[in-house]
Amino acid sequence: MLVDPDPAGEPFVYQERLVRLIERYGLARPAVMGSGSVPLLGAEEFALVVEQLQARDGRFVTNNFYSADLTGWTPGEAVRRLGPFGRDNLLPRRLRDEAELAPVMLPRTTATQFDLDTPTDLAVLGLAPGVPPALRAAAAPAAALTERLRAVMPLLCDRSAQLVVAGRVGSQAWQYLERETACRVRVFSEERGLATAPEGHRPRSLLGFLLEEVGPERFFQRMAELGDAVVIDTRVIEAHLGITPSREDRFQSDLGAWERVAEPELRRFTKAALEAPVPVVLGGHSLVSGGLMALNDAAWEGR
Repeated sequence: MLVDPDPAGEPFVYQERLVRLIERYGLARPAVMGSGSVPLLGAEEFALVVEQLQARDGRFVTNNFYSADLTGWTPGEAVRRLGPFGRDNLLPRRLRDEAELAPVMLPRTTATQFDLDTPTDLAVLGLAPGVPPALRAAAAPAAALTERLRAVMPLLCDRSAQLVVAGRVGSQAWQYLERETACRVRVFSEERGLATAPEGHRPRSLLGFLLEEVGPERFFQRMAELGDAVVIDTRVIEAHLGITPSREDRFQSDLGAWERVAEPELRRFTKAALEAPVPVVLGGHSLVSGGLMALNDAAWEGR
């Protein structure tokens, strides 16, 4: 294994660092992934990435076209044709539109869609089937959140139950839930591509409007009338409200530790979520995509 640490004292600029690595090592078929990306991906899926890149030049492979966690491409020098970008999520669209490479999508499975971004994702990982004991033990600090997830799991296998899912829910995740869960699923899909939206985009959310009209406490009472549990990608609501909590605040909110959230609106929202009449799980984009897929796998495995 080769480790190439960032030069001491230099500011980290993602695009410059990536180009430099590709040129330094002459990488013809580079692949990039962020820390915590696709932790359930196995040898077979990685072999598929290699197989597709070796099949022919002028293509890229990714797990998510609109917000990638894993992207490989060939030829490596194609990255030179791209305009400025500051994160790997943007690579698939740039490689298609600016470098004119052909896209190859990995199959939409739990392994390719689950990402480890937030405490909620860590708690889900601790429940997923086949996870090594050491990795499962890492979820222990999120025990309170794990119990809320356990309260949702039986509903996924219950034909009489209904689950509310809100946030950046993609069509593939929705199709998976319709196909693989026994419960009815009520979906509010909003602001897909928020993380890679163009400058000046003004996020708007139907649930955000409701929240503004009735306040957090009444909001969750209404949501409880729509389903037996609620799963929310809170980043959409935050963007609608125009608030920018710190990462610490977001993660404490995901954990349900409302008293540790400094941002006033998020603090009140989190407290109301914990006091809702039905179980409420808060998190980010991965929660309403691969996270729910992994939770559903765990629910059926444990029956």
